[in-house]
Amino acid sequence: MSEPLADFQALQMQFAAHLRDPNNNPAPPGIEERRLAIYRRLFYNNVRNFLAKSYPVLALVLGDKRWRYLIRQFYAHHRAKTPLFPELPREFLTYIEQQRGPQLGDPPFILELAHYEWLELAVRLLEADPNEVICDRDGDLLDNVPVPSPVAVLAGYNYAVHRIGPDFIPTESEQEATRLVVYRTVDDRLKFMELSAVTARLLNLVQEQSGRTGLQCLKIIADELSTDVNSILDAGTQALQAFRQRDIVLGTR
Repeated sequence: MSEPLADFQALQMQFAAHLRDPNNNPAPPGIEERRLAIYRRLFYNNVRNFLAKSYPVLALVLGDKRWRYLIRQFYAHHRAKTPLFPELPREFLTYIEQQRGPQLGDPPFILELAHYEWLELAVRLLEADPNEVICDRDGDLLDNVPVPSPVAVLAGYNYAVHRIGPDFIPTESEQEATRLVVYRTVDDRLKFMELSAVTARLLNLVQEQSGRTGLQCLKIIADELSTDVNSILDAGTQALQAFRQRDIVLGTR
């Protein structure tokens, strides 16, 4: 009973290998080429089209030829760790990060742009609902403990990834790191906010959820800057209020 199953699995593996990389893996014998061509186009186009929707800017700046080649290489060489189709963009990012490596002609920002576009998708798919977070939506952000949104993620890049497009294709990294928070609003809109080093540190302290009040967070920053907290109090208060207005901070405990 085991031999027919083993033969069938071997046939499946040969068929899958051919669909992934037809130039280097012959098709199983006895299958009409016309049908094979249909399967090759169907599987490859499904992957290419899905990833183009997940990474629209990357596909655009690479151009059609390089984008198709990148997808072909991913399709041929990467072995996914999950069967879930929505996880395919994460698998694609893993391939670029860990397996593919830099190649001649790559824009220098390819990995960071891919990560940023994946992060947008990841935040969109987070199951948490900011509307379900229990907090005082109008609480004093300085005297009380700010409550961060569960669907807001901080990230830092060497390139201004949020600006990259046909009209802005950088060849060198920025002099100062680009700090972004990608988040969903309470009415389920995906947005981002560019932060300074200080406001990013403030949000980082809030997201630690260590029980610190907003004022205590500002005192930590003042100590790190070797300055008095009063010198950053106004700017820090405005930053906390801006976080709340944008649903990055939802309120206070």
